Amino acid sequence: MFKTQRAKVTIRCNICGEKFTLRGRREPGGQVETGFKQCLCDNDKHFSFNES
Repeated sequence: MFKTQRAKVTIRCNICGEKFTLRGRREPGGQVETGFKQCLCDNDKHFSFNES
């Protein structure tokens, strides 16, 4: 069975400052997909991502 790599990501909204800590799957291109779409303040574009 193929084991997917999991990564922990901290997402911070650049508008309201809210922080989210999520686990996601690493894609073949090296990006991490968490399924995160938008912040509570309806921001869907301006974020800072830090991988832990």
